[in-house]
Amino acid sequence: MSTFKRYQFFLLLLFVLASYWSGAQPTAKAALQDLRVDVVYLASDLLEGRETGTEGEKLAAEYIATRMERIGLQPRGSNGSWYQSFDFRYNPNPHATTGGEDRTGKNVIGYLDNGAATTVVIGAHYDHLGYGAFSSLSPNDKTIHNGADDNASGVAALLYIAQYLKTSGKAKANNYLFIAFSGEELGLVGSKAFVNNPTIDLKTVNYMLNMDMVGRLNAEKVLSINGVGTSPWWTDTLNKIKVAGIKIVTTESGIGASDHTSFYLADLPALHFFSGAHSEYHKPEDDAHLINYQGLMEVSQYIVALIETLDSRGKLPFAKTADTNEGRRATSFKVSLGVLPDYVHTGEGMRIDGALDGRAGAKAGLEKGDIILQMGDHPVKDVYGYMEGLSKFNAGDKAIIKVKRGDKMVELEVVF
Repeated sequence: MSTFKRYQFFLLLLFVLASYWSGAQPTAKAALQDLRVDVVYLASDLLEGRETGTEGEKLAAEYIATRMERIGLQPRGSNGSWYQSFDFRYNPNPHATTGGEDRTGKNVIGYLDNGAATTVVIGAHYDHLGYGAFSSLSPNDKTIHNGADDNASGVAALLYIAQYLKTSGKAKANNYLFIAFSGEELGLVGSKAFVNNPTIDLKTVNYMLNMDMVGRLNAEKVLSINGVGTSPWWTDTLNKIKVAGIKIVTTESGIGASDHTSFYLADLPALHFFSGAHSEYHKPEDDAHLINYQGLMEVSQYIVALIETLDSRGKLPFAKTADTNEGRRATSFKVSLGVLPDYVHTGEGMRIDGALDGRAGAKAGLEKGDIILQMGDHPVKDVYGYMEGLSKFNAGDKAIIKVKRGDKMVELEVVF
């Protein structure tokens, strides 16, 4: 047996030992351990970044299918298998009109049949960037991008929820379809493939829940939930859920950069759960040791509480949503600060989750944790005010940026 195969076998054995619950509802300690094992395996170098259509994606898909089988789900891919394959044209430059190569990716699909008339879809993408390709934020670093938060964390949450719903004896008014999507990083390719060729009748789908980057719940326990405008029932229901001190921030639009969008465009209520951006996003540094595993379990428990709360409500009504910029002047950006906004920040201003090396913000001295309150003459009340202000500058412009850094007010000059 090769070293590669020995390592794979060892990790699978570790998973079996950690997951052996004899079919009973797992203890909190066992569930936490299982979340950790799922993330560590999926974000290991063994899988080489899980790029769609590669051997690493195949190993990840096999692992997820094995986990679904052990939980007691039924395969609901194509032809009675765990997998739904889809063909696509891969090009490391998504804007290129020539070149590239033909590839095949696969979604992994498991089903919990409660004999109900309606089915809830619970999804998370499992693919990532491989060795970086076009969407890495470390474009000159061709080492493995493991994607622990993006999105091994979401897959671990999906498996946690599947185990809970299978063994708890609760929330039986719906069936549950668990889908680990591939091709998300290439443009929601896998979720689009499913919606275009579903393995169940889409008319029976009640709603869709999508977990994408749920592994870095911050100390304030703020969870972002996008898509609350896709059903008039979401907001009131979410506001009633109290789990582990989690506080929520919401957006209404059903359109976003993750797989819930594919279901929204099929006129289905859909939510996206997100614990926030960070400076390791789309970089090789997004590794398993940085995951907040207790927070990941609490986010999973929050989603379970939502499912249980909706169990007796019947089929959710669907609603079209306005664009997220409705009510604001359309913005165009000629410049960038090169910072990552903290989308779960609930106070005034726009808090920075990371400043990219060599970009305008970092050169000016902006740091992670700074809260931008003003850009030139433009006040910044939130992330949308930041975008509005950014649209007013051209390349070469200089501006004073006022930020709150801890208890101090700091003024920095930036050159765009």
